[in-house]
Amino acid sequence: MAYAVIRVRGQPDVNRDIEFTMGLLGLNRVNHCVVVPENASTKGMLQVVKDYCTWGEVNQETLAAMIRARGKLAGDKDITDDYLKEKSEFATVDDMAKAIIENDYKMKDVEAAKPVFRLHPPVKGYEGNKRSYQNGGALGYRGEAINDLINRML
Repeated sequence: MAYAVIRVRGQPDVNRDIEFTMGLLGLNRVNHCVVVPENASTKGMLQVVKDYCTWGEVNQETLAAMIRARGKLAGDKDITDDYLKEKSEFATVDDMAKAIIENDYKMKDVEAAKPVFRLHPPVKGYEGNKRSYQNGGALGYRGEAINDLINRML
């Protein structure tokens, strides 16, 4: 299983440890999204950034749609099936999304691919960027509901 992590808040006076952890994850700006594997070290990093990000288990269809719509190569070119056929072991974006979900592959393993997805702000906005998802806000762990948020941001 893989987590999709989206940075929700961005303010200048972020704690240095939290800012460093978000830098390690690659979340330098608001509405940036990364896909990370589910393991103990990433779970610990997510607990550090829980007051600035939201995350959950991304499904294959949503990840494939996100790669097609917002996946970029160096030079700001789109990731296409033809490019993947030529430069990787995958024939389609769907095959690559399945491998990423199963933690067999990472976005940075694709030649010249950027690991960060720059998403639009969500349609109808965030639920509130100062409360956790369990308390009616947008921060922290949200499980399968991350797929709905990503679809609103594509």
